[in-house]
Amino acid sequence: MIKAGERIDDLQRSNLKIIQNPAYFCFGMDAVLLSGFAVIKKEEYTVDIGTGTGIIPLLLSAKTAGRYFTGIEIQEYMADMAKRSVALNRLEERIAIIHADIKHYDAIESGSVDVVTSNPPYMQEFHGIKNIEDSVAIARHEIKCNLNDILYKTSKMLKNGGRMYMVHRPHRIVDIICKMRKYGLEPKRLRFVHPFIDKEANMALIEARKGTGVWLKLEPPLIVYESAGKYTQEIIDTYGY
Repeated sequence: MIKAGERIDDLQRSNLKIIQNPAYFCFGMDAVLLSGFAVIKKEEYTVDIGTGTGIIPLLLSAKTAGRYFTGIEIQEYMADMAKRSVALNRLEERIAIIHADIKHYDAIESGSVDVVTSNPPYMQEFHGIKNIEDSVAIARHEIKCNLNDILYKTSKMLKNGGRMYMVHRPHRIVDIICKMRKYGLEPKRLRFVHPFIDKEANMALIEARKGTGVWLKLEPPLIVYESAGKYTQEIIDTYGY
C-alpha cells in the first residue's frame, strides 16, 4: 500500500487518510477551501479535473451526499497514489481515479455530469523551470493542460444547468470569466480569499453554471488568519478540526 518516500496523513475529517509523497506535489489549503466552497447535492455525479492525490474527491465524499466522484489525473504516479488512498479509505464504491490526459479523455458521456471541480495549475510562465516533466512543475504550471483545455472539457461533460467550482489566482479572474463565457459557462459566485483582513487576496473561488443567464454574486471575503498562526473560525470549520 505504501511505497518508499510516502507517508499517510490524517485529513481530520470522517477518519479519512491520504497517501502523499513530500518529494512530489502535496495538497494545500486551496484544495481544502474548494471542497468547502463547492455545493454537491444528494445523488449528484462529480468529476474532479487534475485530481492530484485525490484530495478533493476524498473530502467531498465526507462533506457531501454526492453519489459518485471521478478524479482525472495526468501524472501516473499521482493517480496511483490517489487510487491507493481511495482503497485505504474503502471508498471504491463512491470514488474512481482515472489516469488520463483530460484533453484526450472522452469516456465520460457529454452532458452526463452534474458538477465539475478543479484546482488547476495557476502559472502560465515557464521561466525558471529546469525540468518540464517534474511533478511539482506540472502541478503548478500550465505545461500538460491549460485553462482553455479544462473549461472546454468541463462544458462538454456538464449537463445543462450543471455547475463548475474552481480555485485560482485573483490575477487570472478576467481571463477565467472570459474563457468560461466562451464555453457557455456563466460565472455565478465569486469569493476572494485573503491571508489577513488587511492583506490583498491571494486566492479566488468561483462557481459557474452551464447554459444559464447572466448574474454574478460577489460573496464576502474569506479571511484565513485572525492573527499570525491563528486561523479564523470559518477556516477551522472548513478543515473540520
